[in-house]
Amino acid sequence: MVRSLFFLACLVFLAFADEEDDPGDVIVLDDSNFAEGVNVDLILVEFYAPWCGHCKRLAPEYKQAATLLKQSDPPVPLAKVDCPANTAICNKYGVSGYPTLKIFRNGEISSDYNGPRSAPGIVSYMEKQSGPSSKELGSVQDLKNFIDSDEHTVIGFFTGDDSKLRTAFMSTANSMREDFKFAHTTASEVLEEYGYSDQVAIFQPPYMVTKLDPSPFVYEGDATASALREFIESEHMGIAGVRSTDDVKFYDEKPLCVVYYDVDYTKNPKGTNYWRNRVIKVAKQFADDGVHFAVSDNEDFRNEVEALGLTGKEPTAGIYDAKGKYAMSKDFSVDSLKEFVQDYLDGKLEPHIKSEPVPADNTGPVTVVVGKNFDEIVNDDSKDVLIEFYAPWCGHCKALAPKYDELGDKLKGDTNIVIAKTDATANDYPPQFQVQGYPTIFWVPAGNKSNPQRYEGGREVSDFLKFIKDNATNKPVKVEGEKSKKKKKEL
Repeated sequence: MVRSLFFLACLVFLAFADEEDDPGDVIVLDDSNFAEGVNVDLILVEFYAPWCGHCKRLAPEYKQAATLLKQSDPPVPLAKVDCPANTAICNKYGVSGYPTLKIFRNGEISSDYNGPRSAPGIVSYMEKQSGPSSKELGSVQDLKNFIDSDEHTVIGFFTGDDSKLRTAFMSTANSMREDFKFAHTTASEVLEEYGYSDQVAIFQPPYMVTKLDPSPFVYEGDATASALREFIESEHMGIAGVRSTDDVKFYDEKPLCVVYYDVDYTKNPKGTNYWRNRVIKVAKQFADDGVHFAVSDNEDFRNEVEALGLTGKEPTAGIYDAKGKYAMSKDFSVDSLKEFVQDYLDGKLEPHIKSEPVPADNTGPVTVVVGKNFDEIVNDDSKDVLIEFYAPWCGHCKALAPKYDELGDKLKGDTNIVIAKTDATANDYPPQFQVQGYPTIFWVPAGNKSNPQRYEGGREVSDFLKFIKDNATNKPVKVEGEKSKKKKKEL
């Protein structure tokens, strides 16, 4: 009886193992067949590791999606690559985490996959990818209907099918199809109506078009996909773009002046453009000064408004650059915005720093760092600093606290080393400190403050001490209760 049960259990285990290992309709690629496998019109490739929990959760959804997409018209293949077993191909495409999904077209990488991870979501996303990335327009009315949209549209006007610009345009349409609507035409009546010949133009949504910022924007650059893509990314927003949570990635050029108010083109298009036109007037005056302008909804970007120390009840503004952020203090008007930007360019503004009060007594075992004294303490070039970024509600931070205090006590006699902490939820800190969870600890060595090192070691006092002794700029490290090792005199 026991043997029978054991045998049955083995069969069940093997059945589940076979099902898990069976790729189904997912194509298995490796270093030897990858180039040939992705040399098709469209394919989605998952780069995975067998031990990865996220990959295991994705596997049944991915397998089901592969079966469904095999039946699509046209079929869309799904493939996978075991990265630990095929390091060459995974290194080539910069895979650093699992699972990573990428879309390939005709043997070349097209884009990262940023869609859903469920079978229906994968199917829907990839079916959209399989259609033409650019719609062909045969008449003037076709074009008018196409640009009458809530989205930015990019139109290629070509005299034939063999121009270099057309090739670049189609490649760009493939890689940017998630962000913009693309169409192209060779119809003579359209070329004559719009006066374009072998040119590309960006049309803003009708509700955004104003006399102060006329559309379209015409591309005059080289016939390369990279140059055209750069133009679309940087110029589609016009003089003062409407920066939303969906397209914030396109507003990374600094300095950036953002005006916050009730941006609502659905319920209040006239009121929205009333304020935007005032921003455009100012933006035009600083066109040659390198300042970029945008408008954003004060509720959608409530966190930014509050980080500037503003309420957002009335139109207001902030400027962002590599050093920090600057808040507009005066009531909003064309003149006050102009003055605000000019003061920024003249170096008259101080960055706004979110900060708790500087402690009156900061002599404890762990130095308390806030926004206003961060530079003074952490960037003191004469000292090594170990700084913990914590959150008051974080359980791991609370567990670490007594050990971190003990570490501070043991090193209080070494004036070259500072053990510090900062509440990352209440204080600003420089962008080179990438904090994505709590606690996060950085080692900031003397003489090299621009390259903080993330501490990845153990969380016991002995672990911290070993790390500091190994990495300290000024050795030996003075530890309370430890006798310094002196060299024996030679006889």
